[in-house]
Amino acid sequence: MRRLCILMTALLLWMMMTAACIAQEGGNVMIPDMSHILQFKVPQNEAMAFVQDMRIGWNLGNTFDATHDSYTGDEMNIESLWCGVKTTKEMIQAVKAAGFNTLRLPVSWHNHVSGEDFVISKRWLDRVQEVVDWAIDCDMYVILNIHHDNEKGFMYPSDEHQETSERYVHAIWTQLSERFAAYDEHLIFESLNEPRLKGTDIEWWFSGKEPRGVAAAECINRLNQVFVDTVRASGGNNAQRYLMVPGYCAAPAFEAASYFRVPEDTADNRIIISAHAYTPYSFALEMPGTRSFSAISASQTREIANFMNDLYKKFVANGIPVVIGEFGAMEKDGNLQDRVEFAAYYVAAASARGFACCWWDNNIFSGSGERFGLFDRKNLSWPAPELVEALMKYAGFDRITPRE
Repeated sequence: MRRLCILMTALLLWMMMTAACIAQEGGNVMIPDMSHILQFKVPQNEAMAFVQDMRIGWNLGNTFDATHDSYTGDEMNIESLWCGVKTTKEMIQAVKAAGFNTLRLPVSWHNHVSGEDFVISKRWLDRVQEVVDWAIDCDMYVILNIHHDNEKGFMYPSDEHQETSERYVHAIWTQLSERFAAYDEHLIFESLNEPRLKGTDIEWWFSGKEPRGVAAAECINRLNQVFVDTVRASGGNNAQRYLMVPGYCAAPAFEAASYFRVPEDTADNRIIISAHAYTPYSFALEMPGTRSFSAISASQTREIANFMNDLYKKFVANGIPVVIGEFGAMEKDGNLQDRVEFAAYYVAAASARGFACCWWDNNIFSGSGERFGLFDRKNLSWPAPELVEALMKYAGFDRITPRE
């Protein structure tokens, strides 16, 4: 199966490179030179080497993470409610052929569970496993998580909802650990996605010692510990599996602060810090914000370097790996050159510090929504091959200029 996948990905890679050459002949988008970015000192241990091998990842966004709490149709159709497309093996092969070495597979479970024990629908779990297998057959790493389940009655990080949240996290990860116990280290478990006080005025940010925020951050620490303990107790390869954990809303500022605590673990150095950063916000995510980015703009690149430095100092410098599970920049009225410069700088800066990165792709290319589309899933094509080239050129610790 893997040999067939390798042959298919080689063919798809040739097709993509041909298309990229044609596109660039008629355009003038340039990949900026990032040779001035130098390697940081990264501890040489098994965990750091593992993350560096993950290199660059791609999110299958707006797909298995889709939710619809009032939907009464076939639960299997939820997969395509947001993105309009159901995932195929050919899609995963095309992503691998483009050079992505990691598939982040966000999954929301709460529309697919029943009873007080949160029993996952067999049909839904079988379908998730099918996609996991497609990626692993292509020799990709896969990050599997709990995504948009940040809801009261399931997982909500407050003291009031802590007991239910712990039961939910324990139930979901007990079932996933059992299903995937025999899978090797190519499968990575991620506890939660951007856990936060959803619907409040501090959903995305709290300052100082805001008591609700500090309490929520501590709830998340406890949920991460439940996750680690649950997976480790399940046996099989889960005893040594790499596990990713976020802090409050997966924001680097909260993870680098004293609010965040790395879970205790029976395995040695198998915890990865999961961070999300659409930075600089005004360019990457805010609407309208700014459509301009320059890889030589000190103010814009400083925002990226600052948060990466914080994560590097607290974690990587101490031998604890970091994966930026979501990043990207929205398309804003044809600003491809700006997005290419952003991608090149961002990935180069991450690689220099030993991080792996995963681009957020929600399959949206037009309209008023968050246009993070990178891979056209219907046509198995890359509308902006220069953006993909920028990601590939600088992803990986070996792509960055060594310090003398």
